[in-house]
Amino acid sequence: MRLSSLLRPRTVVRAHCDLPCGVYDPAQARIEAESLLAIAKKYQDSDDPEFRTRALVVKEQRAELVKHHLWVLWTDYFKAPHFERYPELHGLFNEATKLAGAGGAKGSADPAVAERLLGRIDEIAKIFWETKQG
Repeated sequence: MRLSSLLRPRTVVRAHCDLPCGVYDPAQARIEAESLLAIAKKYQDSDDPEFRTRALVVKEQRAELVKHHLWVLWTDYFKAPHFERYPELHGLFNEATKLAGAGGAKGSADPAVAERLLGRIDEIAKIFWETKQG
């Protein structure tokens, strides 16, 4: 048996920095959502089928990143006292992740869908920054 196979981890896990590192920012989701909007606009403006196919692939990747960043905020940053103070927060996250998902920007090349997503992220960001103040 080789030494490298003995030292190889038996289980590989992945997680957001759960020290907790304390580094959370809705800007990460917003940047990816801005990419969704830009891609949707470029998709609409193009007649090139190869470009449009590539745009859809990249758009789907970015939509997954939006969902990931939102989920990290929703599940790791925000705690019970935040949800008590801001009862609309669960609904905002639910709507935003759905707007990023298959029924939203991931499944649509309509810039209006990406704009709605950006609006929800902005509402979440406003609450986020209020919680950082207090």
